Amino acid sequence: MGESIHVARSKGDQHQKQQNPVVSLCSNLAKTWVTTTIFLFIFFIIVLGASLCWLNMFVLGGSRIQVSPIFTTKFKNTTIPKIAINIPLNCTLLNNNMTQTCPLNYPTKLEPEISSSETCPDYFRWIQQDLKIWQETGITRETLERAKPNAHFRLVIKSGRLYVHQYDKAFQTRDVFTIWGILQLLRMYPGQVPDLELLFLCHDKPGIWKRDFRQDNNATWPPPPLFHYCGHRDAYDIVFPDWSFWGWPEVNIKEWNKLSEAIKEGNKKVKWEDRVPYAYWKGNPMVSISRRNFMKCNFSDKYDPMVRLYVQDWRREVRAGFRGSNLEDQCTHRYKIYIEGNAWSVSEKYILACDSMTLLIKPEFYDFFVRSMIPMEHYWPIRPHHCGDLKFAVEWGNKNTDKAQVIGRQGSEYMMKNLEMKYVYDYMLYVLQGYGKLMKLDVTVPENATEVCSETMACPITDGGLIRQCMDDSLVMSPSVKPACDLPQPYGDDELKSFLEKQERGEREVETLTDEYWEVENKNSSL
Repeated sequence: MGESIHVARSKGDQHQKQQNPVVSLCSNLAKTWVTTTIFLFIFFIIVLGASLCWLNMFVLGGSRIQVSPIFTTKFKNTTIPKIAINIPLNCTLLNNNMTQTCPLNYPTKLEPEISSSETCPDYFRWIQQDLKIWQETGITRETLERAKPNAHFRLVIKSGRLYVHQYDKAFQTRDVFTIWGILQLLRMYPGQVPDLELLFLCHDKPGIWKRDFRQDNNATWPPPPLFHYCGHRDAYDIVFPDWSFWGWPEVNIKEWNKLSEAIKEGNKKVKWEDRVPYAYWKGNPMVSISRRNFMKCNFSDKYDPMVRLYVQDWRREVRAGFRGSNLEDQCTHRYKIYIEGNAWSVSEKYILACDSMTLLIKPEFYDFFVRSMIPMEHYWPIRPHHCGDLKFAVEWGNKNTDKAQVIGRQGSEYMMKNLEMKYVYDYMLYVLQGYGKLMKLDVTVPENATEVCSETMACPITDGGLIRQCMDDSLVMSPSVKPACDLPQPYGDDELKSFLEKQERGEREVETLTDEYWEVENKNSSL
């Protein structure tokens, strides 16, 4: 049938040519014009590509800002390169005192080339909750300054440039990599972080406790805003990503992009069903009483607790070159345990990423991403100071391997998908944008503040050590071609209450299962 139609049309065309030679001539001219146009368009694209290459090689070759095609779009079957700006470190800028200075040619504003088509993970909904307390009053100069006694440093962002006034040195390089992370945010989203001043606390525990501030006391209300790594139900601290996302060189922990990929590969080494059917934890028990008591779960005269707890001696690891502390090599047990230290622990993301079912001993403190996780979906909840809860969790998992494996996989997927570094930066961006809108003060750079940029932090470090390696590995090389994810609506009061009740139901379900198990066990042992 298709062939007969084609033949009929061909004969009709021949008839038209015989009957109307003018139409035939116009048709030929049109075909020639179309062919010529297509040829010229393709030639233009080739010349354009060559010009861009020449521009990159010769015009910008001596500059530290480089141009390179990094993605393409299609236009009528033709691929046209889009251009992005690469900004490597410029370690050749020195002032008269031979000290490193900041470049003046950073982009001040760059619109993303691709529109956003994704909604941020649910934990972004908590940003509004963290800032809600200042919604009515805003943040005045007087309110801000009351946070100073608790702060390690003041950070000022003005016209896209960053200034730091250090008050106290933080433990190890916490402050260094916190500031480094914010600098990378400015490189990723130039011109999108508003002018602002903030005060940052680098200790383990929050610094602004609700008991010290009452809404009926004008002398103390509102509480001062203080940025910190973790929150607590009885504190007002603004939760912000911790330093370890950009590396923790003192303990040889890589920046999160690289480490998460290493853990993902480590997960493949031992299939879940072939992993050791016990619960595993390795860490420093000396940082808190709860961890020291927790170590007692290793030993029992009555039963095998089915847990394997190991002390991490960091001094010995340093001497041994960290051969026994690679996190990607610790995904070998079916179950991994998370327990807080002095407050929250940065180990949480590494444990949850392991594909093992996480036995999460109920924490007091929370970091920015964990609040939207659900018990029995992403982890197995454990009551504090209950060694028997750990044993039952392992027993249950080994009898319900399919369900335990699903919980482990869902917890790991939550980390790998919802905690990509792009989302970490997006979270930082939205927190700072929301915080900036609350400022009711003139943002000023203190006299004692120092301008800081990636160059002034990284370039002076020339010993090739782990600090510089972490900085090089986590350096944002170009502004994002994608905008931040779309911020979801904050929780309404009823919606938040319903979500918290859902979390509590999951915990109660596990507690009931555990108590019933031990009632039977104790009854059998008394016979």
